[in-house]
Amino acid sequence: MTPPRLPWAGRLLALLCILLSAFNLRTAVTSLTPLLDSLGQTFGFGSTMTGVFGMVPTAAFAVCGVLTPRLAHRIGLERTALLSMLLAAAGLLARSSAGGTGGLLGGSIVALAGMGIGNVVLPPLVKRYFPDRVGTVSTLYITILQLGTMLPALAAVPLAQAAGWRVSLGIWSLLAIAAVLSWLAVLWQERRHAGLLAAIHDRAVAPGDAAPELPPAPARGRIGRSPLAWGMALMFGMTSLVTYTIFTWLPKLLAEAGASEAFGGTMTALFSALGLLGALLVPGWAVRVRNPFPLVLACVAAYLAAFAGLWLAPMQWPVLWVVLLGLGPTTFPLSLTLINLRTRTAGGSAALSGFTQGVGYTLSCAGPLLFGVLHQATGGWTWSFAFLLLCVGVMLAGAWQACRPRMLEDHW
Repeated sequence: MTPPRLPWAGRLLALLCILLSAFNLRTAVTSLTPLLDSLGQTFGFGSTMTGVFGMVPTAAFAVCGVLTPRLAHRIGLERTALLSMLLAAAGLLARSSAGGTGGLLGGSIVALAGMGIGNVVLPPLVKRYFPDRVGTVSTLYITILQLGTMLPALAAVPLAQAAGWRVSLGIWSLLAIAAVLSWLAVLWQERRHAGLLAAIHDRAVAPGDAAPELPPAPARGRIGRSPLAWGMALMFGMTSLVTYTIFTWLPKLLAEAGASEAFGGTMTALFSALGLLGALLVPGWAVRVRNPFPLVLACVAAYLAAFAGLWLAPMQWPVLWVVLLGLGPTTFPLSLTLINLRTRTAGGSAALSGFTQGVGYTLSCAGPLLFGVLHQATGGWTWSFAFLLLCVGVMLAGAWQACRPRMLEDHW
């Protein structure tokens, strides 16, 4: 049965927490990449370390994807979300005060660990508090996530020029601190009102539906035998690989073609901004169709055209290539929405979220580094783009499995 519609009243605080957390899930990535060239000159690192900085986000997200479901099962979704924002704030502040490459890398790891935990817990939080409005709330939080991806990239270079790189990197910790305070308010409300928000969730579940808070421990072993879960992991992982490779290398690729550092930052922001289109349109559309695979085919076509343009003539129509490139990762909001559309319960959502992101980010973490190694070894971008084409092919195969209309729990 379809869950009954409930009013927003009583759940607005949970919604605020989800949206604030969503904004903070990418700020550590896109506030740094436009500054890597200048920071390399400041701290004395080159292309290999640039690739390492590009690899760290997906590596951190992969580890957190594996560990977070068990952590959330032990301490609860809300406390796990609070921990994620505490780590994000601490890492962003530590990175902004770094005195060398090691401090910059260490602060990034802490911040990205927090953001990786947040990646996993937000979908089941949506499933828990808004089972009757999955499409609407998914649209809201993925849109905010995309804003949190775009704005740091757009502001990084101007802020660094006006106030220094430390301010440019550290200012985003303020929003992470705001998210911490909001989750503290949720926990206080839960304690004072004896589980008010959980009671709202219980009333929202359709009669006869089981709604375990979190997956039981053995669920992870069973989920690894599901073609749906592996399809989700491949679609999500290859989308992430291409996205983080572009975040890392697009400014340098354009700089080698003759563009300025500021132009590279602007194009990175444009690439991020195109994610808003998918965030606004895809979740609401996905809940109304049985199989969204045609959208994946359109994304693949956009990737192919963008790769060809950036490889053959990067500065001839750079805005066009970046626009096409930004349409490709529309499979990202689709993946996040499918986590809830292909599960029946909050427990299933948490298990699928952890598996999809844990395995997906593990598969993708070497992408930025390998892209740079191929460029450095060959002196050009041909083999680097060939590598991305191979990854898009793998994504297409995974999406074929992920988009088929079925439920994860049916495989258990």
